[in-house]
Amino acid sequence: MPEPQLVLASSSPRRRELLSRLGIVPAEVRAADIDETPRKQERPRDYAMRMAREKAAACADPHRYVLAGDTVVAAGLRILPKAESEAEARRCLELLSGRRHRVLSAVALLHPDGTLRERLSETQVRFKPLSGEEIAAYLAGGEWQGKAGGYAIQGSAEGLIAWISGSHSGVVGLPLFETRALLKAAGFPIA
Repeated sequence: MPEPQLVLASSSPRRRELLSRLGIVPAEVRAADIDETPRKQERPRDYAMRMAREKAAACADPHRYVLAGDTVVAAGLRILPKAESEAEARRCLELLSGRRHRVLSAVALLHPDGTLRERLSETQVRFKPLSGEEIAAYLAGGEWQGKAGGYAIQGSAEGLIAWISGSHSGVVGLPLFETRALLKAAGFPIA
């Protein structure tokens, strides 16, 4: 019987790199073309889970497993955007400065037979109080572009984070503990 194959429903190089830490190289990488607009009154946890499910469904394959993920930065019940402008990233960092926030990283695994398994990682993160100069210096580096909450923990923002409780890989974009558990439960060969 042939070895099962995996489609990674993400164009994120970070997710691909994280997946490789589990010894998995996807047979194919596909970007899921879905509407990522949060619904009115949608809670961050529900939004993250829905996005992972919809991305997996958009890349469904009758012959291969499909793995999809979504990472949401939330301040209270507020879903922070994937920063598309420096002004938007600045607003996010000013909001997160000196306070605790949550990073919700959902992962969904769609079996070729249509069975869906999903998990959610919730991580608490606290930035130090950020000065205007620190925010400006971080923004000048450009790491914030397209990042949920306007920052990338795997870059220089890590030096501004005073405390983290939970999954570092989940904050980067793919919670490895949860991903490994999903793959094992589905019978996907993994060490």
